[in-house]
Amino acid sequence: MKLIASTLLLFTSFAVAQAPPAVISPEVQPDGKVTFRFYDPGAKDVKLMFEGEPKPLAMTRDDAGVWSLTLGPLTPEIYGYIFVADGVALMDPNNPVIKPNLISPQNTVEIPSASPQLWDVAEVPHGVVHHHFYKSKVVGDQRDYYVYTPPGFDPKAKTKYPVLYLLHGYSDGADGWTAVGKANIILDNLIAQNKIKPMIVVMPLGYGAPEMIKLKWNAWQHPEVRQQNFDDFRKALITEVIPQIENQYPVSAKREDRAIAGLSMGGSESLLTGLSNLDKFAYVGAFSSGGLPESYSATLSGLDAKSAKQLKRLWIACGTSDSLIEPNRQFKAWLKSQNVPFTDIETPGAHTWMVWRDNLIAFTPLLFGGK
Repeated sequence: MKLIASTLLLFTSFAVAQAPPAVISPEVQPDGKVTFRFYDPGAKDVKLMFEGEPKPLAMTRDDAGVWSLTLGPLTPEIYGYIFVADGVALMDPNNPVIKPNLISPQNTVEIPSASPQLWDVAEVPHGVVHHHFYKSKVVGDQRDYYVYTPPGFDPKAKTKYPVLYLLHGYSDGADGWTAVGKANIILDNLIAQNKIKPMIVVMPLGYGAPEMIKLKWNAWQHPEVRQQNFDDFRKALITEVIPQIENQYPVSAKREDRAIAGLSMGGSESLLTGLSNLDKFAYVGAFSSGGLPESYSATLSGLDAKSAKQLKRLWIACGTSDSLIEPNRQFKAWLKSQNVPFTDIETPGAHTWMVWRDNLIAFTPLLFGGK
């Protein structure tokens, strides 16, 4: 018994001695600064990848093996981040708030504002987000889409609702705009402030070629896969998703009541789909569009000054620090050469959700009779 007791005492003492220190991460301070901490005594190098920063940021190690870095004061926003320890990307084990992604999920930290932001939940009437699944004959897989119905939604409404098809970017899932973009919260608040018309918003899975995700970040180096991705997404949206929505929800089938917009890959899909189907969409928005084929005249052969008169709004936005700003400017230059009018929006910011949330806030009030 003495031997067992001694062994237990030795094991307990060893466990206490080896217990990792208590780590709080992220720690948001009242002045808008935030400290990130990561326990890894064996790591030789730990960096923080922080949304909006062009390069990883070096962290420093203390004697207990805790790596830390303080940023700020930061602008009130929702920021994504991840640690990179000796070249390996790792989530923050002390932060349960996750930014979902099909390739590189991250954590998020929110820097609160003295006054509520439009992506903050407020005491206003709330809409509902519905999740649907279906088998796509075009793509050949089981896939999903989300539908936002506004506060006070009437499924038997005699006056049909206008509808916005809102597309996510590359590496996101169909839940990108709700889980990360906070689109449903933004819409609730804009409707409560009478800044937008109550609308139904459809958020489909944006991959016409599932190989895009299997190839991960190398997908854009395969032009045939990229083209199939755009082509089959457009076909699935037009022939499968839209008919299902018009069967399931009281949405208007008039082109004047239908809009399409998206970010990054979804921005290009919005341009390719909307501008190739002007009989179906009167509003087209592109936020930091990426991957658009450079053969504009061949890709959008039916678009000219005459056909563009059908558009109520063509809205093209990009952050000035975004690596895609030049391709966006090239596309806008081509539109000008074709005498196709558009709203040109360039704002500060990189290829980040901070820019795209602001784009959604600015774009939706222009829809369906807005100014």
